[in-house]
Amino acid sequence: MIWKVRDIVKICNGKLYCGDENVTCQKFSNDTRTINNGDIYIGIKGDQFDGNSFYQDAFEKGAGACILEKSYESEIKVTDKPIIIVKDSIEALKNLAMAKLEIYKPKVIAVTGSVGKTSTRDMIYSIISKKYKTLIPEKNYNNHIGLPLTILKLQDEEIILLEMGMNHLGEIEYLSNIAKPDVAVITNILPVHIENLGSMENILKAKLEITSGLKKDGILIINNDDEYLHNAKIDFSNIITCGIKNNSTFKALDINDTDFEVNIKNKNFQFVNSIGTNGYLLNSLIAIAVGVHFDIQVKDIEEALRECKLTSGRLEKLHSNKGALIINDSYNANATSMINSLEYLKKEKGERKIAILGDINELGDYAKEEHSKVGKYLAENSIDYLITIGNNAKYISDEASKCMKNIKYFETKEEAKEFIKQLIKPTDAIVIKASNSCKFIELVNFIKENC
Repeated sequence: MIWKVRDIVKICNGKLYCGDENVTCQKFSNDTRTINNGDIYIGIKGDQFDGNSFYQDAFEKGAGACILEKSYESEIKVTDKPIIIVKDSIEALKNLAMAKLEIYKPKVIAVTGSVGKTSTRDMIYSIISKKYKTLIPEKNYNNHIGLPLTILKLQDEEIILLEMGMNHLGEIEYLSNIAKPDVAVITNILPVHIENLGSMENILKAKLEITSGLKKDGILIINNDDEYLHNAKIDFSNIITCGIKNNSTFKALDINDTDFEVNIKNKNFQFVNSIGTNGYLLNSLIAIAVGVHFDIQVKDIEEALRECKLTSGRLEKLHSNKGALIINDSYNANATSMINSLEYLKKEKGERKIAILGDINELGDYAKEEHSKVGKYLAENSIDYLITIGNNAKYISDEASKCMKNIKYFETKEEAKEFIKQLIKPTDAIVIKASNSCKFIELVNFIKENC
């Protein structure tokens, strides 16, 4: 179905300010830098700038129509192109997304969790796309703007695979009620955004909000080895569990460095253990559970896990100009995922194993405790060299120094660069990890070019 401007006006409870109500509306964008000819531009007022003010730029770049907020109406100049006025652009975006789902009726899979949302999503996509045409988000489209924009890209897909992130209570509830998932996934509950949420109990509560829009005949898939999910009293009847330690619907058996087994319908099947860490193995189990639910043949599930390519910045293997192995895990971080990266580093080939670790943000009063967990792991599982950068990363090196010798601390990335350049050799393996706001991708690129 192709919407026209008059349909958008009705769905958004807006008004046509100017232009032709019969112009067709197929694709939507809130970014004039990437807008394509014929797209419908949605002006959204943000903290840093007012997207409504870029509507003329959107038209110059080929936008077919614009959706702008009533609060900006006095600034609009009449044009021959359609401009729709709405009370609230975010509300309009939500209504459009819900209307599209109602028309197209795809199966909806929603993934949330403190860690591993995107990698789990990547594995699920690799599996279900073997049988079904599937829509997956671009980039990290997992909030109140990105999720509905992803839904609005629906065309003829049978399944839409969404990611749901949050910083505060109520945010996942909002997303879940837009998407109304058939399958909801929670990867884990960890002290991520705890500075905003205040307690682990609130993080659990926030993640369980994914069930608020979950269809009554849907399923909830959880990591049963996570202590908070394992012990939670979840008000939903159809729960599928995945685990390594605890008895679960899908449990990993006979685990080794290369593969593991899972009992599916009373028969054991072997799957590749491609990453080789418990965190990613649990993500694989969740993806297997989703595949089985959607009747994907086991041989196709196994093949999909072998072929799966993770989104860049998640244990991404690169090489420097001189040959050093770089494990780019710089997209984001918490203590658990940082330890997971170090486990992965230890399994990789390299004459020396080097970790460059930065701050884990949004921890508030938990900052010392969580960074020290990483340092304690390194004290018990030492590597050849540790470099820490940032205010709180010092807690990692302080704890690691109880058993490790080769440790260097810097306050900033710039201070560290010359030392890194002199240290790294072509035969080294290096893992790089920190919270995304630390922009450690700059170090990844520096090492690629200079080492």
